[in-house]
Amino acid sequence: MAGSGTAHLRDTDALLRVENLTVTFPAGRRTVHAVSGVSLDVAAGETLGIVGESGCGKSSAARAIMQLPRPASGSVRLSGRELTALRGEPLRRTRQRMQMIFQDPISSLNPRRRVRDIVAEGPRVWGTPARVDEALEAVGLDPSAAGRRPHEFSGGQCQRISIARALALEPELVICDEPVSALDVSVQAQILNLLEDLKARYGLTLVFIAHDLAVIKNISDRVLVMYLGKTCELATGADLVDRPAHPYTRTLLSSVPRSPLHLTPPEEAAATREPPSPLAPPSGCRFRTRCARADTRCETEEPRMRPLGPTHWIACHHPATDKGPTLTV
Repeated sequence: MAGSGTAHLRDTDALLRVENLTVTFPAGRRTVHAVSGVSLDVAAGETLGIVGESGCGKSSAARAIMQLPRPASGSVRLSGRELTALRGEPLRRTRQRMQMIFQDPISSLNPRRRVRDIVAEGPRVWGTPARVDEALEAVGLDPSAAGRRPHEFSGGQCQRISIARALALEPELVICDEPVSALDVSVQAQILNLLEDLKARYGLTLVFIAHDLAVIKNISDRVLVMYLGKTCELATGADLVDRPAHPYTRTLLSSVPRSPLHLTPPEEAAATREPPSPLAPPSGCRFRTRCARADTRCETEEPRMRPLGPTHWIACHHPATDKGPTLTV
């Protein structure tokens, strides 16, 4: 992640490469800084988890990768091809290779169309075989139900339909934008297991977005932590949970029910402060207004991503160096 001071994967390994991604939205006379200079790489066949509290820019970054809408600046490359430079038909054709599963499984489906038509729409547009029954069977749905409409299915079943729709074009990359957050816990486990099975069966590469660390740890090869539009920490799931180095990551982990990681009183008091607004993000480190470790340097100098180990990177001037208790999240 060169834009954040992080070493890139080799060109032959990276299916998706994002550099200095910036997403802004107008808000009257002001500007919402949703994503500010985020860089990331995703290797072919990998699952990259992106985690952070609501409003940190996870979904905005995901949509910008899909060019929905285009980022304000930055680079998004799929197999070396620059997506931000594409327009019209070339961009549409490239989008066949990457699909998105949205957060709300019901509102993302057209209520007036039957399931068979929803799943077959992409292949029909591109003149490819519409293997609707195969796609539905792959996600654990009976093809005989393809004549029904979305309102006749449960939330979990609607998410399976959304996954079948994404798979119908045989993509290489699937971006999952909080695909289980609206589902019951038991259904969440079913969808997560389904995604793991489909990843192995079809050789998919996943970008998995969530705010639940337990979900992220169990499904991801590496995890990227975001706060207020910035990257805080990047590590394997095990390293991030067992050795959280960024104060914000420690705050997230300590909030997990029955977590053995307990913040010190100064850390806990600082973490409970009101998050700043993306309309006016703090100077320097964006987490400094809620960090007990913050000093003058944090106020004036923005931390850059730097290595703590071969697979562990952090953007913090004062990272925690102790090995925390092993968390069973």
